[in-house]
Amino acid sequence: MGPLLVVTALMSLLATMYLGYVIDPEKNLHDFPIALVNQDDGDIRDGTPVNVGDQITQALTDRVPADKVDLRVAGIAEAQRLLGNGEVYGAILLPSDLSKRLSILGAGAVVPGDIERPAITVVTNPRTGTYATQIVQIVAQEALTQVDAEVGKQLTAAVEDELNSAPAGGTELTGAARLALADPIDVLIDPYRPLPDGTGRGLSAFFYTLLVVLAGFTGAMIVHTMVDSALGFIPTEYGPWFVHHPTAPHSRLRTLLLKWGVITVAAPIVSGIFLGIGTLLDMPLDHALALFLFSTLAIVAVGVTALSILAVFGSAGLLVNLVLFIVLGLPSAGATIPLEATPQYMAWLAAFEPMHQIYLGVRSILYFDAHGNPGLARGVWMSLLGLAIGLVLGAVATFVYDRKGLERRSR
Repeated sequence: MGPLLVVTALMSLLATMYLGYVIDPEKNLHDFPIALVNQDDGDIRDGTPVNVGDQITQALTDRVPADKVDLRVAGIAEAQRLLGNGEVYGAILLPSDLSKRLSILGAGAVVPGDIERPAITVVTNPRTGTYATQIVQIVAQEALTQVDAEVGKQLTAAVEDELNSAPAGGTELTGAARLALADPIDVLIDPYRPLPDGTGRGLSAFFYTLLVVLAGFTGAMIVHTMVDSALGFIPTEYGPWFVHHPTAPHSRLRTLLLKWGVITVAAPIVSGIFLGIGTLLDMPLDHALALFLFSTLAIVAVGVTALSILAVFGSAGLLVNLVLFIVLGLPSAGATIPLEATPQYMAWLAAFEPMHQIYLGVRSILYFDAHGNPGLARGVWMSLLGLAIGLVLGAVATFVYDRKGLERRSR
Protein backbone atom coordinates (compact mmCIF):
# COMPACT_ATOMS: atom_id res chain seq x y z
CA MET A 1 0.00 0.00 0.00
CA GLY A 2 2.86 2.37 0.87
CA PRO A 3 4.54 2.28 -2.55
CA LEU A 4 1.17 2.81 -4.24
CA LEU A 5 0.47 5.94 -2.19
CA VAL A 6 3.97 7.36 -2.75
CA VAL A 7 3.87 6.79 -6.52
CA THR A 8 0.36 8.26 -6.76
CA ALA A 9 1.29 11.36 -4.76
CA LEU A 10 4.50 11.93 -6.73
CA MET A 11 2.80 11.57 -10.10
CA SER A 12 0.00 13.92 -8.99
CA LEU A 13 2.60 16.52 -8.03
CA LEU A 14 4.38 16.04 -11.36
CA ALA A 15 1.15 16.52 -13.33
CA THR A 16 0.20 19.62 -11.35
CA MET A 17 3.60 21.25 -11.80
CA TYR A 18 4.36 20.38 -15.39
CA LEU A 19 0.90 20.66 -16.96
CA GLY A 20 0.08 23.81 -14.97
CA TYR A 21 3.39 25.26 -16.14
CA VAL A 22 2.88 24.78 -19.86
CA ILE A 23 -0.82 24.56 -20.71
CA ASP A 24 -1.89 28.23 -20.96
CA PRO A 25 0.92 30.81 -20.58
CA GLU A 26 -1.17 33.68 -22.02
CA LYS A 27 -3.94 33.07 -19.48
CA ASN A 28 -1.37 32.96 -16.67
CA LEU A 29 0.33 36.17 -17.83
CA HIS A 30 0.99 38.58 -14.95
CA ASP A 31 3.44 41.44 -14.30
CA PHE A 32 5.17 40.82 -17.65
CA PRO A 33 7.70 43.69 -17.94
CA ILE A 34 7.89 45.71 -21.17
CA ALA A 35 9.43 49.17 -21.51
CA LEU A 36 7.72 52.00 -23.40
CA VAL A 37 9.89 54.81 -24.76
CA ASN A 38 8.34 57.96 -26.19
CA GLN A 39 10.92 60.00 -28.13
CA ASP A 40 8.40 61.97 -30.20
CA ASP A 41 9.36 65.65 -30.50
CA GLY A 42 5.85 66.59 -31.63
CA ASP A 43 4.77 68.92 -34.47
CA ILE A 44 2.80 72.09 -35.17
CA ARG A 45 -0.45 71.71 -37.13
CA ASP A 46 -2.37 74.86 -38.01
CA GLY A 47 -0.50 76.70 -35.27
CA THR A 48 -1.39 74.08 -32.63
CA PRO A 49 1.24 71.86 -30.97
CA VAL A 50 0.56 68.16 -31.52
CA ASN A 51 2.36 65.20 -29.98
CA VAL A 52 1.04 61.88 -31.23
CA GLY A 53 3.67 60.06 -29.13
CA ASP A 54 2.07 61.37 -25.95
CA GLN A 55 -1.35 60.25 -27.18
CA ILE A 56 -0.09 56.76 -28.02
CA THR A 57 1.73 56.50 -24.68
CA GLN A 58 -1.48 57.38 -22.84
CA ALA A 59 -3.52 54.98 -24.97
CA LEU A 60 -1.11 52.10 -24.37
CA THR A 61 -0.95 52.85 -20.64
CA ASP A 62 -4.75 52.83 -20.45
CA ARG A 63 -5.41 49.84 -22.68
CA VAL A 64 -2.66 47.37 -21.91
CA PRO A 65 -4.06 45.30 -19.00
CA ALA A 66 -2.04 46.25 -15.94
CA ASP A 67 -2.70 42.90 -14.25
CA LYS A 68 -0.98 41.12 -17.14
CA VAL A 69 1.69 43.52 -18.41
CA ASP A 70 4.00 45.75 -16.38
CA LEU A 71 4.37 48.60 -18.91
CA ARG A 72 7.28 50.75 -17.78
CA VAL A 73 7.46 54.22 -19.33
CA ALA A 74 11.15 55.09 -19.54
CA GLY A 75 13.72 57.11 -21.42
CA ILE A 76 15.88 55.49 -24.07
CA ALA A 77 18.93 55.19 -21.79
CA GLU A 78 16.89 53.56 -19.02
CA ALA A 79 15.23 51.21 -21.51
CA GLN A 80 18.62 50.11 -22.81
CA ARG A 81 19.77 49.47 -19.25
CA LEU A 82 16.67 47.39 -18.53
CA LEU A 83 17.15 45.41 -21.73
CA GLY A 84 20.84 44.95 -21.07
CA ASN A 85 20.18 43.56 -17.57
CA GLY A 86 17.32 41.33 -18.70
CA GLU A 87 14.90 43.25 -16.47
CA VAL A 88 12.40 43.70 -19.31
CA TYR A 89 11.52 41.26 -22.06
CA GLY A 90 11.18 43.96 -24.71
CA ALA A 91 10.47 47.61 -25.42
CA ILE A 92 8.17 49.71 -27.61
CA LEU A 93 10.00 52.68 -29.15
CA LEU A 94 8.11 55.69 -30.50
CA PRO A 95 10.45 57.63 -32.84
CA SER A 96 11.33 61.32 -32.48
CA ASP A 97 9.74 62.19 -35.84
CA LEU A 98 6.48 60.30 -35.31
CA SER A 99 4.20 63.38 -35.30
CA LYS A 100 6.07 65.03 -38.17
CA ARG A 101 5.88 61.94 -40.36
CA LEU A 102 2.16 61.58 -39.69
CA SER A 103 1.68 65.20 -40.75
CA ILE A 104 3.65 64.52 -43.92
CA LEU A 105 1.57 61.41 -44.53
CA GLY A 106 -1.62 63.43 -44.18
CA ALA A 107 -0.36 66.04 -46.61
CA GLY A 108 0.81 63.32 -48.99
CA ALA A 109 -2.73 62.02 -49.27
CA VAL A 110 -3.62 65.05 -51.41
CA VAL A 111 -0.21 66.23 -52.68
CA PRO A 112 1.77 64.16 -55.22
CA GLY A 113 5.14 62.75 -54.13
CA ASP A 114 6.81 59.80 -52.43
CA ILE A 115 6.27 59.43 -48.68
CA GLU A 116 6.97 56.80 -46.04
CA ARG A 117 4.81 55.75 -43.16
CA PRO A 118 6.24 56.41 -39.69
CA ALA A 119 7.43 53.31 -37.86
CA ILE A 120 7.08 52.19 -34.26
CA THR A 121 9.77 49.69 -33.30
CA VAL A 122 9.11 46.72 -31.04
CA VAL A 123 12.46 45.74 -29.55
CA THR A 124 12.63 42.14 -28.36
CA ASN A 125 15.17 40.74 -25.91
CA PRO A 126 16.11 37.27 -27.22
CA ARG A 127 18.60 36.75 -24.40
CA THR A 128 15.68 36.40 -21.96
CA GLY A 129 14.23 33.45 -23.88
CA THR A 130 12.47 32.54 -27.11
CA TYR A 131 8.99 32.30 -25.62
CA ALA A 132 9.35 35.66 -23.89
CA THR A 133 10.15 37.18 -27.28
CA GLN A 134 6.98 35.70 -28.73
CA ILE A 135 4.87 37.10 -25.89
CA VAL A 136 6.36 40.57 -26.41
CA GLN A 137 5.46 40.46 -30.09
CA ILE A 138 1.90 39.26 -29.37
CA VAL A 139 1.24 41.89 -26.68
CA ALA A 140 2.76 44.72 -28.73
CA GLN A 141 1.01 43.70 -31.95
CA GLU A 142 -2.41 43.57 -30.31
CA ALA A 143 -1.97 46.92 -28.57
CA LEU A 144 -0.42 48.73 -31.54
CA THR A 145 -3.06 47.42 -33.96
CA GLN A 146 -5.70 49.25 -31.93
CA VAL A 147 -3.52 52.35 -31.70
CA ASP A 148 -2.86 52.29 -35.44
CA ALA A 149 -6.60 52.13 -36.16
CA GLU A 150 -7.36 55.07 -33.84
CA VAL A 151 -4.55 57.22 -35.19
CA GLY A 152 -5.75 56.37 -38.70
CA LYS A 153 -9.28 57.58 -37.92
CA GLN A 154 -8.00 60.81 -36.42
CA LEU A 155 -5.63 61.43 -39.35
CA THR A 156 -8.33 60.71 -41.93
CA ALA A 157 -10.76 63.05 -40.18
CA ALA A 158 -8.13 65.80 -39.95
CA VAL A 159 -7.30 65.55 -43.68
CA GLU A 160 -10.99 65.56 -44.64
CA ASP A 161 -11.61 68.65 -42.49
CA GLU A 162 -8.67 70.37 -44.13
CA LEU A 163 -9.94 69.52 -47.61
CA ASN A 164 -13.44 70.70 -46.81
CA SER A 165 -12.16 74.01 -45.45
CA ALA A 166 -9.93 74.63 -48.47
CA PRO A 167 -10.97 77.38 -50.95
CA ALA A 168 -11.83 74.80 -53.61
CA GLY A 169 -13.97 72.92 -51.08
CA GLY A 170 -15.58 69.54 -51.38
CA THR A 171 -12.46 67.65 -52.56
CA GLU A 172 -12.83 63.94 -51.92
CA LEU A 173 -10.08 61.59 -50.77
CA THR A 174 -9.26 58.80 -53.19
CA GLY A 175 -9.74 55.19 -52.14
CA ALA A 176 -5.98 54.62 -52.11
CA ALA A 177 -5.46 57.67 -49.91
CA ARG A 178 -8.11 56.48 -47.47
CA LEU A 179 -6.41 53.08 -47.23
CA ALA A 180 -3.05 54.71 -46.56
CA LEU A 181 -4.48 57.00 -43.90
CA ALA A 182 -6.44 54.20 -42.21
CA ASP A 183 -3.21 52.25 -41.59
CA PRO A 184 -0.65 55.02 -41.06
CA ILE A 185 1.95 53.30 -38.84
CA ASP A 186 4.43 50.54 -39.60
CA VAL A 187 5.36 48.18 -36.76
CA LEU A 188 8.93 46.92 -36.99
CA ILE A 189 10.41 44.07 -34.97
CA ASP A 190 14.04 44.58 -33.97
CA PRO A 191 15.91 42.19 -31.63
CA TYR A 192 18.16 43.80 -29.02
CA ARG A 193 21.60 42.17 -29.10
CA PRO A 194 20.64 39.05 -31.09
CA LEU A 195 22.13 35.82 -29.81
CA PRO A 196 25.00 34.29 -31.79
CA ASP A 197 24.88 30.86 -33.36
CA GLY A 198 25.43 27.96 -31.01
CA THR A 199 23.07 29.15 -28.30
CA GLY A 200 20.02 27.10 -29.28
CA ARG A 201 17.95 30.27 -29.73
CA GLY A 202 18.33 31.04 -26.05
CA LEU A 203 17.93 27.48 -24.74
CA SER A 204 21.61 26.67 -24.18
CA ALA A 205 21.58 28.40 -20.77
CA PHE A 206 18.68 26.22 -19.62
CA PHE A 207 20.23 22.95 -20.72
CA TYR A 208 23.59 23.91 -19.26
CA THR A 209 21.79 24.64 -15.99
CA LEU A 210 20.11 21.25 -16.19
CA LEU A 211 23.51 19.60 -16.61
CA VAL A 212 24.86 21.41 -13.56
CA VAL A 213 21.88 20.50 -11.36
CA LEU A 214 21.93 16.88 -12.52
CA ALA A 215 25.68 16.71 -11.86
CA GLY A 216 25.08 17.72 -8.25
CA PHE A 217 21.86 15.73 -7.79
CA THR A 218 22.76 12.47 -9.50
CA GLY A 219 26.38 12.82 -8.44
CA ALA A 220 25.23 12.88 -4.83
CA MET A 221 23.11 9.77 -5.37
CA ILE A 222 26.05 7.92 -6.93
CA VAL A 223 28.52 9.01 -4.24
CA HIS A 224 26.07 8.12 -1.48
CA THR A 225 25.45 4.62 -2.83
CA MET A 226 29.06 3.75 -3.73
CA VAL A 227 30.58 5.06 -0.50
CA ASP A 228 27.97 3.25 1.61
CA SER A 229 28.68 0.09 -0.35
CA ALA A 230 32.44 0.40 0.09
CA LEU A 231 32.01 0.99 3.84
CA GLY A 232 29.71 -2.02 4.18
CA PHE A 233 26.53 -0.15 5.04
CA ILE A 234 24.67 -1.59 2.03
CA PRO A 235 25.39 -4.52 -0.33
CA THR A 236 26.53 -3.99 -3.91
CA GLU A 237 24.63 -6.06 -6.47
CA TYR A 238 25.93 -7.21 -9.86
CA GLY A 239 22.98 -8.91 -11.53
CA PRO A 240 22.27 -12.07 -9.47
CA TRP A 241 25.47 -11.58 -7.42
CA PHE A 242 26.14 -9.19 -4.61
CA VAL A 243 29.01 -8.21 -2.36
CA HIS A 244 28.56 -7.03 1.20
CA HIS A 245 31.75 -5.69 2.74
CA PRO A 246 32.27 -5.69 6.50
CA THR A 247 30.77 -2.60 8.09
CA ALA A 248 33.39 0.06 8.71
CA PRO A 249 33.52 1.65 12.18
CA HIS A 250 32.80 5.15 10.86
CA SER A 251 30.40 7.55 12.51
CA ARG A 252 27.59 9.17 10.56
CA LEU A 253 29.37 12.52 10.60
CA ARG A 254 32.66 11.05 9.40
CA THR A 255 30.88 9.17 6.61
CA LEU A 256 29.10 12.33 5.52
CA LEU A 257 32.38 14.29 5.54
CA LEU A 258 33.88 11.63 3.28
CA LYS A 259 30.97 11.92 0.85
CA TRP A 260 31.20 15.71 0.87
CA GLY A 261 34.88 15.42 0.04
CA VAL A 262 34.22 13.14 -2.93
CA ILE A 263 31.54 15.40 -4.46
CA THR A 264 33.76 18.46 -3.89
CA VAL A 265 36.63 16.83 -5.77
CA ALA A 266 34.30 15.64 -8.54
CA ALA A 267 32.67 19.07 -9.05
CA PRO A 268 35.56 20.89 -10.82
CA ILE A 269 36.30 17.81 -12.91
CA VAL A 270 32.71 17.58 -14.13
CA SER A 271 32.52 21.36 -14.63
CA GLY A 272 35.65 21.19 -16.78
CA ILE A 273 34.18 18.32 -18.81
CA PHE A 274 31.05 20.37 -19.50
CA LEU A 275 33.19 23.27 -20.71
CA GLY A 276 35.29 21.00 -22.89
CA ILE A 277 32.28 19.42 -24.55
CA GLY A 278 30.69 22.84 -25.05
CA THR A 279 33.87 24.03 -26.74
CA LEU A 280 33.97 20.99 -29.02
CA LEU A 281 30.37 21.70 -30.02
CA ASP A 282 31.20 25.36 -30.88
CA MET A 283 29.12 26.75 -28.03
CA PRO A 284 30.01 30.44 -27.47
CA LEU A 285 31.98 30.62 -24.20
CA ASP A 286 33.22 34.18 -23.89
CA HIS A 287 33.55 33.87 -20.12
CA ALA A 288 34.70 30.28 -19.72
CA LEU A 289 36.48 30.83 -16.39
CA ALA A 290 33.41 32.44 -14.81
CA LEU A 291 31.23 29.60 -16.08
CA PHE A 292 33.68 27.01 -14.76
CA LEU A 293 33.86 28.58 -11.31
CA PHE A 294 30.13 29.18 -10.98
CA SER A 295 29.26 25.68 -12.23
CA THR A 296 31.71 24.17 -9.75
CA LEU A 297 30.14 26.14 -6.91
CA ALA A 298 26.63 25.16 -7.98
CA ILE A 299 27.50 21.45 -8.30
CA VAL A 300 29.09 21.47 -4.84
CA ALA A 301 26.09 23.30 -3.35
CA VAL A 302 23.55 20.90 -4.85
CA GLY A 303 25.65 17.82 -4.14
CA VAL A 304 26.43 18.71 -0.53
CA THR A 305 22.80 19.58 0.21
CA ALA A 306 21.52 16.40 -1.45
CA LEU A 307 23.98 14.29 0.56
CA SER A 308 22.92 16.05 3.76
CA ILE A 309 19.27 15.31 3.02
CA LEU A 310 20.14 11.64 2.50
CA ALA A 311 22.06 11.63 5.79
CA VAL A 312 19.09 13.15 7.63
CA PHE A 313 16.21 11.21 6.07
CA GLY A 314 17.87 8.01 4.91
CA SER A 315 16.24 6.30 1.94
CA ALA A 316 13.35 8.79 2.05
CA GLY A 317 15.93 11.44 1.18
CA LEU A 318 15.98 10.08 -2.39
CA LEU A 319 12.37 11.19 -2.79
CA VAL A 320 12.97 14.51 -1.02
CA ASN A 321 15.89 15.29 -3.33
CA LEU A 322 13.90 14.32 -6.41
CA VAL A 323 11.07 16.66 -5.47
CA LEU A 324 13.33 19.54 -4.38
CA PHE A 325 15.81 19.57 -7.26
CA ILE A 326 13.82 18.17 -10.20
CA VAL A 327 10.04 18.00 -9.75
CA LEU A 328 9.70 21.53 -8.36
CA GLY A 329 12.88 22.87 -9.97
CA LEU A 330 12.25 22.43 -13.69
CA PRO A 331 8.94 24.30 -14.03
CA SER A 332 9.97 27.08 -11.63
CA ALA A 333 13.32 27.69 -13.33
CA GLY A 334 11.75 30.30 -15.65
CA ALA A 335 14.00 29.11 -18.45
CA THR A 336 11.69 28.01 -21.26
CA ILE A 337 8.54 29.90 -20.29
CA PRO A 338 9.05 33.13 -18.29
CA LEU A 339 7.78 33.07 -14.73
CA GLU A 340 5.41 35.93 -15.57
CA ALA A 341 3.57 33.56 -17.93
CA THR A 342 3.17 30.73 -15.42
CA PRO A 343 0.86 30.29 -12.41
CA GLN A 344 1.90 32.67 -9.64
CA TYR A 345 2.94 29.91 -7.26
CA MET A 346 5.81 29.23 -9.68
CA ALA A 347 7.26 32.66 -8.87
CA TRP A 348 7.00 31.81 -5.16
CA LEU A 349 8.93 28.59 -5.74
CA ALA A 350 11.51 30.40 -7.87
CA ALA A 351 12.42 32.59 -4.90
CA PHE A 352 14.28 29.65 -3.31
CA GLU A 353 14.35 26.74 -5.79
CA PRO A 354 18.01 25.90 -6.61
CA MET A 355 17.49 25.47 -10.35
CA HIS A 356 16.17 29.00 -10.84
CA GLN A 357 19.11 30.53 -9.00
CA ILE A 358 21.60 28.50 -11.01
CA TYR A 359 19.82 29.35 -14.26
CA LEU A 360 20.07 33.07 -13.53
CA GLY A 361 23.81 32.73 -12.98
CA VAL A 362 24.43 30.59 -16.08
CA ARG A 363 22.27 32.84 -18.27
CA SER A 364 24.11 35.92 -17.05
CA ILE A 365 27.48 34.36 -17.90
CA LEU A 366 26.44 33.04 -21.32
CA TYR A 367 24.22 35.89 -22.56
CA PHE A 368 24.85 39.00 -20.43
CA ASP A 369 28.66 39.21 -20.33
CA ALA A 370 28.88 37.71 -16.82
CA HIS A 371 27.50 40.89 -15.23
CA GLY A 372 26.12 40.68 -11.72
CA ASN A 373 22.82 42.53 -12.23
CA PRO A 374 21.26 40.14 -14.78
CA GLY A 375 21.44 37.30 -12.25
CA LEU A 376 25.03 36.23 -11.60
CA ALA A 377 25.25 38.01 -8.24
CA ARG A 378 21.99 36.40 -7.10
CA GLY A 379 23.08 33.00 -8.41
CA VAL A 380 26.38 33.16 -6.50
CA TRP A 381 25.05 34.27 -3.12
CA MET A 382 22.03 31.94 -3.29
CA SER A 383 24.37 29.03 -4.13
CA LEU A 384 26.56 29.98 -1.16
CA LEU A 385 23.46 30.19 1.04
CA GLY A 386 22.28 26.78 -0.16
CA LEU A 387 25.73 25.33 0.48
CA ALA A 388 25.77 26.78 3.99
CA ILE A 389 22.31 25.35 4.73
CA GLY A 390 23.39 21.95 3.44
CA LEU A 391 26.57 21.97 5.54
CA VAL A 392 24.79 23.00 8.73
CA LEU A 393 21.88 20.60 8.19
CA GLY A 394 24.11 17.60 7.55
CA ALA A 395 26.70 18.34 10.22
CA VAL A 396 24.19 19.07 12.99
CA ALA A 397 21.89 16.14 12.17
CA THR A 398 24.65 13.52 11.92
CA PHE A 399 26.38 14.87 15.04
CA VAL A 400 23.13 14.55 17.01
CA TYR A 401 22.51 11.05 15.63
CA ASP A 402 26.02 10.01 16.68
CA ARG A 403 25.67 11.51 20.16
CA LYS A 404 22.42 9.63 20.67
CA GLY A 405 24.06 6.36 19.66
CA LEU A 406 22.03 5.99 16.48
CA GLU A 407 24.73 4.05 14.66
CA ARG A 408 24.34 2.67 11.14
CA ARG A 409 24.08 -1.02 11.82
CA SER A 410 21.41 -3.69 11.54
CA ARG A 411 19.23 -4.24 14.56
